[in-house]
Amino acid sequence: MSQAASAADPSRNPYRRLFALPGTLAFTIGNLVARLPMGMFSVSAVIMIAGARGSYALAGAVTATGLLATAVVAPWVARLVDRHGQARIAVPATAFALLGGLSLLLCVHYDAPDWTLFAAYAATATTPNIGGMSRARWAHLFKSEPEALHTANSFEQAADELCFMLGPVLAAFLCGTLFPEAGTLAGGILLMAGMLLFTAQRATEPPPSRGTGAAPPLRAPGMPPLLLGLLATGAVFGSMEVVTIAFADAQGHRSAAGAVLALQAAGSCAAGLLYGALKPTGPAELRHPWCLAAMTGLMSLPLLAARTTGSLTALAPALLLAGMATAPTMVTTMTLVQQRTPEGRLNEGMTLAVTGLLGGVAGGSAVGGWAAEHLSPATGFAVPTAAAALALLIATGHTASTRNKRRTAASRRP
Repeated sequence: MSQAASAADPSRNPYRRLFALPGTLAFTIGNLVARLPMGMFSVSAVIMIAGARGSYALAGAVTATGLLATAVVAPWVARLVDRHGQARIAVPATAFALLGGLSLLLCVHYDAPDWTLFAAYAATATTPNIGGMSRARWAHLFKSEPEALHTANSFEQAADELCFMLGPVLAAFLCGTLFPEAGTLAGGILLMAGMLLFTAQRATEPPPSRGTGAAPPLRAPGMPPLLLGLLATGAVFGSMEVVTIAFADAQGHRSAAGAVLALQAAGSCAAGLLYGALKPTGPAELRHPWCLAAMTGLMSLPLLAARTTGSLTALAPALLLAGMATAPTMVTTMTLVQQRTPEGRLNEGMTLAVTGLLGGVAGGSAVGGWAAEHLSPATGFAVPTAAAALALLIATGHTASTRNKRRTAASRRP
């Protein structure tokens, strides 16, 4: 079959099916524009604060405070989005967050007291979870078509990887080439422009769910172990980033760390697009442990390369291969989040998942940094491997428990 014919056949080109629906291409463009700054803001803040105050410790503390504030505020914002609609809540929430970013910029520029930096950056926590809102739209559009939803979730994961791969590079380029505040300013403009375009597509927006009375996602069956698994998965990402930078620095090639880490994101992006083109076999609940097992196995490759060769050149392809298990794992995890979140509270459920992931990133960064400093950078690669194994243990434990409960219930039936 020709390539043109293949593209015209949705069964052979599932991504074409996604964007055949009116409004999906427009909200996806807005989503990508608004999502790119998510990978820019923290890097821009670190460069801006460290450059002006001469303290990476202060810069790190400010960004950590912002992460903690996001963990507290983001689920509340998502709950409002579910109850009142994306357009009604996301735009003013974004505007308030941009005021916080602008305040941070002014406080740094005019040498305000250090405490003002913490307060200003904490105000950016109202930034809506644009990835969660986009996934909620796909879930609304394809709620009765699991194969199409699988493709959409895979595309969203690939978009995550692409934006978090390009965002830091763009931020560093703008701050270094123009002026230290350029990354924050550009990120704010992109975020608002993308959010306005995204929310303008009202035909694809899920209807508000006020008055459903659904239980909070945190108490939904199967959600607590899933969120614990996301904490462990986030620790994989956070520790891998810090340990890789430490390893490159020890080899005298710290400037190459970003390019090497980009290979991991590139591997995940490519694997996510490929995974979305395939038809899923079996329920996501059964695929999930297998994806985590593959991630655990592939995450051992960077440890093996670092310990046996001590070479950044050998580490690069190992990270590329390790990244290929990331997207299928995250796609399957987010599919389970969608399935287990009570109806009408999907934005809140997706935001809880992202919050758990970010919490794991923060913890993994701390543990990975400790291991790289007190043991060795090469040994530090054991941390992401161990975190992946922990996520696998949590998933298999939950699966075994669920099976036992089903068998017990079946045995009690008359």
